[in-house]
Amino acid sequence: MATRRALHFVFKVGNRFQTARFYRDVLGMKILRHEEFEEGCKAACNGPYDGKWSKTMVGFGPEDDHFVAELTYNYGIGDYTLGNDFMGITLASKQAVSNARKLEWPLREVADGVFETEAPGGYKFYLQNSSPPQSDPVLKVTLAVSDLQKSLNYWSNLLGMKIYEKDEEKQRALLGYADNQCKLELQGIQGAVDHAAAFGRIAFSCPKKELPDLEDLMKRQNQKILTPLVSLDTPGKATVQVVILADPDGHEICFVGDEAFRELSKMDPKGSKLLDDAMAADKSDEWFAKQNKLKASG
Repeated sequence: MATRRALHFVFKVGNRFQTARFYRDVLGMKILRHEEFEEGCKAACNGPYDGKWSKTMVGFGPEDDHFVAELTYNYGIGDYTLGNDFMGITLASKQAVSNARKLEWPLREVADGVFETEAPGGYKFYLQNSSPPQSDPVLKVTLAVSDLQKSLNYWSNLLGMKIYEKDEEKQRALLGYADNQCKLELQGIQGAVDHAAAFGRIAFSCPKKELPDLEDLMKRQNQKILTPLVSLDTPGKATVQVVILADPDGHEICFVGDEAFRELSKMDPKGSKLLDDAMAADKSDEWFAKQNKLKASG
């Protein structure tokens, strides 16, 4: 499965100003592209919401060879209840640790040279105070699972991920599609995995011709398909094909055709300005304040 790539993790965000500050100024990521949509995504990329929303891709470098974050903002939604499903993203960056200290962004040392911090909305990040061992500082995404062996069967046997590490005692495993890509860490927990309203989605690419076969495999194995193979349009950009799956714990997984996605995901030099302009034009916070109302919770 060397042709498959780990692409991004989708976060729902309620405050674009603070979120942009965290990713740009604390982590030191770049705005790779920003897109505005007038209605909800056919594949529920923005969650179960029908209204106006935006997508901002942020990362340490181009999406072709970096694992990035997709920040989805639904106009009118101010916050999302967190579950126990997303356990954190780990990255290696001395600069991020230094930035956080300078900006007095809260840091808590949880292991030697490893600091826990939170993005707006409560999403956890673990910053290693070291230089990245590869070109991409993003090392792994950690998701909670209720039955490690069942999850390993799904992610390894069905989705073709290589198991890099497995620790029965600590109930954790590390998987990936290639040595130089961001890894997926599965961490066993007691009880059920709760996705609440803030649930995210992890995305991978594969050759477009593999998508129908992947969908067929999941049907034969009686696995959940959230969105059957569908084409998604982005105004002025490439149309991509995706299929959205769910693992045994309900973690959402997007597989997208690689060829068109490489076209869609080209870095836009105007991305940062487009985000700034959209934030400046968004008067929803002012409107709600004048009405003496709070934005809705997701």
